[in-house]
Amino acid sequence: MKLTRLAAVFTAATMVATMAACGNAEKSVDKEAASGVTAGALVGITMPTRSSERWIHDGDNLKKQLETLGYKVDLQYAEDDIPTQTQQLDSQITKGAKLLIIASIDGEAITSQLDNAKAAGIKVIAYDRLIRKSPNVDYYATFDNFKVGVQQATSLLIGLKVLNADGTDAGAKGPLNVELFAGSPDDNNATFFFKGAMSVLQPHIDKGTVVVKSGQKDFDTVSTLRWDPATAQKRMENLLTSTYKDGAKVNGVLSPYDGISIGILSALKSGGYGTGSQAYPIVTGQDAELASVKSIIAGEQYSTIYKDTRQLAKVTGEMADAVLKGQTPKTNNATDYDNGVKVVPAQLLESVIVTKDNYEKELVTGGYYTADQLK
Repeated sequence: MKLTRLAAVFTAATMVATMAACGNAEKSVDKEAASGVTAGALVGITMPTRSSERWIHDGDNLKKQLETLGYKVDLQYAEDDIPTQTQQLDSQITKGAKLLIIASIDGEAITSQLDNAKAAGIKVIAYDRLIRKSPNVDYYATFDNFKVGVQQATSLLIGLKVLNADGTDAGAKGPLNVELFAGSPDDNNATFFFKGAMSVLQPHIDKGTVVVKSGQKDFDTVSTLRWDPATAQKRMENLLTSTYKDGAKVNGVLSPYDGISIGILSALKSGGYGTGSQAYPIVTGQDAELASVKSIIAGEQYSTIYKDTRQLAKVTGEMADAVLKGQTPKTNNATDYDNGVKVVPAQLLESVIVTKDNYEKELVTGGYYTADQLK
């Protein structure tokens, strides 16, 4: 009898302990679910290419930011090859990544990968380039891309002395021969840059102060696939030997990216610009890449648009951290970035025009480059 009672007491105690343990486990699971993914989760980052200096900085800065926050990072570069990027995304999903940060090569080529990410409960942040035609893009971190285009065209007109630095009329009468280049047609940013630039240039084209002598003004004609410098150089060479064979001079070139600017300048140099008394035209750019900043200092390229990728990495890291913790990240634009299926909430950063007059203040004093790097 006593043994039976003892057994019953022991069994009851065991059940209570087990129920308590289960309750604690359930509370722990509930708490984890409420707070999002635990620290140490894997984040997959895919960048377009190492051939562009800026993407190397982006990848390194973002990896460092996320690792500082306690996450594991799988950083991949696809070298501008779409199948490689899709394979990298497939691999990151298979490895159990809890978040994907994607700077896409082609904004419409990774739809199936995003479908798979959604099915696996993986959130997606589009990095600098908007991913299109998919509902499975959760957030977007970038710069104000339309404003970047406005800044490029404004700097072109300042260099041509059509505008003063404060935006007032500088009195140039023209006609000034300008040629237009745009970015890659499969990059959503390229259209924003071009539209922003044309919003500034078109009134001066309409007045006749600025003339696009080649007549090539629509985006499809002036775009540069994959932002390739060699493609831009060849097109500029063709323009010089066709449109300008009558001896007319190029006064300015709207270039959307420093790599393209280097290609354009190479063609111009081969055409006799930058030698003797024939100065280079006013050539714009973007990304403040080291070679182009040196070119600006040397009086070749006129301007670039400085986008602090350290700040973009910081903002994206904070966005990723919030998402992984089950929180809503900070955004400041919920209207402008429609990817064709949905409007993607975005966090936009500011950019700055850099010329020979202010590169030290913006880039050296700000710590983006050292003075020795720019020698």
